[in-house]
Amino acid sequence: MAEKKKEGEPVGGEEFYVEKILDRRIRNGKVEYFLKWIGYNDEDNTWEPEENLDCPGLIEIFEDARKKKEAEGKRPKIGKDAKKRNSNATADLKGAKKSKSDDKKRSGFDRGLEPEKIIGATDSSGELMFLMKWQGINEADLVAAKQAHVRCPLIVIQFYEERLTWHTPFPDDYNDDSE
Repeated sequence: MAEKKKEGEPVGGEEFYVEKILDRRIRNGKVEYFLKWIGYNDEDNTWEPEENLDCPGLIEIFEDARKKKEAEGKRPKIGKDAKKRNSNATADLKGAKKSKSDDKKRSGFDRGLEPEKIIGATDSSGELMFLMKWQGINEADLVAAKQAHVRCPLIVIQFYEERLTWHTPFPDDYNDDSE
């Protein structure tokens, strides 16, 4: 989850949710991510500083994919001090985990927690994933949509229903040939 402010919108207005992280850059020594927002077109994508974002699962997926591409040689390294910057960019994620292997063993539904709501979705890993908020804790995990469809179908339906947009035609939209 991250807040996106549009020009003229009051502070403390509607919250906007990140659909996907598209790119990363360093600007004035700070990490920024280029974001696709849920329910918005590509022309509404924005660069946002990392400290303004509340989507650690999406950041982790993006960073893991970026590092994998670098390791495979598909993308050049950012610069001679890339290791230093990368460790700073993801330090808070590493600190939040007990250990990488322990985290992989027990995440999502495997932790035995009850889902509260889906707060976002992404397909950046090639598979549709939901960012799931859990009841009783202030944490979210990415879970496979296929798993969520089976384990909490009503929450999945609620997520989709909240994002439905109805376009009702106006009477002028019909061609009236009776004149």
